[in-house]
This record gives sequence, structure tokens and C-alpha cells, in this order.
Amino acid sequence: MFRSAIVALRRWEQFDLGWVEAWPSDTPMQKGEVVAVMGRAVGVWWLNACRVVYIVDEAGPISKFGFAYGTLPGHVESGEERFLIEWDREGNGVWYDILAFSRPHQFSARLGYPVVRRLQKRFGRDSAAAMLRAVSPGA
Repeated sequence: MFRSAIVALRRWEQFDLGWVEAWPSDTPMQKGEVVAVMGRAVGVWWLNACRVVYIVDEAGPISKFGFAYGTLPGHVESGEERFLIEWDREGNGVWYDILAFSRPHQFSARLGYPVVRRLQKRFGRDSAAAMLRAVSPGA
């Protein structure tokens, strides 16, 4: 499951949500790469550019793979988001984790802060469900 989750992460499948997508979806998972996160809310699509700021690739009793991106100018938020897969080899448990910190960058994000927070929480839930689908047999 760990290797399947890595493949899904590299394909940006955690963004394959219908209302959020990464573009282009074949952006290499490498430090410095730029990806656009497109999202739809209240009937409007918006584009937010991000740059991959680091990669996590650790082998050991708990192996980890993931990456983080930071927002670029023009993004509605200012911050960073990390996507991480962890595998406890002893217990054979695999986890998907998102860690994000941000603050409103544009006036519209400040004005609509309660809506932005709800969308961030929805993204977390939907992203976890997308990753589960990606690694489930027959998905």
C-alpha cells in the first residue's frame, strides 16, 4: 500500500476531487517545480500557483515519502502545505497526512475567511478519501 500511495502522490491524485485539481497533473515531484492548484467554489474556478519547496524520502522503521509546496504571489492564501505518506514497517500501518499553515493573502480571502476555512477542511477530507480510493484494490 505504501508504494501505491507514493505513486498516487506523484500523480497528484490527492487533488483529483472534481472541485480541485492540480495542473498540469504530470508536474514532476521535484523541488522547485511549479504547479497550479485549480479550485471551484460558489460556481467560480480560481487558479493558485504553488512551488514545491522540499521532498521527504526517508527509509527506516518508519518510512516516509511526501512533499511540501509554498504559495506563490497571486495565491489567495500565503502559506505552505505538506503531503506525507508514512509506513510503520513493524506494524505495517500506512498513513496519509496533510499539514498546512496559511493566512489570507488577498482581500477576497480575508472577506470570505469562514468560507475559505470550510473549503480547507473539506479539501482535507476529500483528499484523504481520494488517496484511499487510489490505493484500494479495484479502484
